[in-house]
Amino acid sequence: MKNQFSLFPNSSRTVGLGLLSLLSLVGFGAIDSSWGAEEDKERWNKKYEIETYVFGRDPIPFLKDHVDLLPKGAALDLAMGEGRNGVFLATNGFQVTGVDISEAGFKKAQALAAEKGVTLTTVVADLEQYSIPSNAFDVIICTYYLQRDLFPKIATALKPGGMVLIETYTVDHLLYRPKFNRAFLLERNELLTVFPGLRVLRYQEVDTGDAAFASILAQKS
Repeated sequence: MKNQFSLFPNSSRTVGLGLLSLLSLVGFGAIDSSWGAEEDKERWNKKYEIETYVFGRDPIPFLKDHVDLLPKGAALDLAMGEGRNGVFLATNGFQVTGVDISEAGFKKAQALAAEKGVTLTTVVADLEQYSIPSNAFDVIICTYYLQRDLFPKIATALKPGGMVLIETYTVDHLLYRPKFNRAFLLERNELLTVFPGLRVLRYQEVDTGDAAFASILAQKS
């Protein structure tokens, strides 16, 4: 690891480099606003229509490390993709709903869920148009997808005591992918400002030497 900053240095472990190297190459979450919904759907379906799991079958380490802190109940996985994080939550007793634009991604998510002996509810939708019900979820996660107007909607959708977990690339990722659209990168410390009124439980900024990202876990009072 090249560098890691954390407000809670004893609570987070180093993120594996292999998967993050792959993520830095394919640019998960970098959805260009110039694409229409149908073009976006086609692009992600094509990416996911290979046999292997593009982003792997295991959850991100930040979720795995902190799953025991999450309140059990209804969980929402925004931009679920191939389901690695949502399936992990389901195996830990959560009732998981995933939202994503790609049917091909959901096909793999459901296959992974069946293999693990759990079930998922999946909703094919464009997140730029999707309405998240208020006060409905105990946990909401969104990883490697940045749509800033989702942040207040997420806070509203959490039940009292509910938690949100976000992880995606920061501007320091431009060191490794100079052509990445900066609009889809977090500024340094930005995640600390996007959930006013929520209590930050964990926060980190990580630079692995080939990817840079930030993670937050926050709770609604």
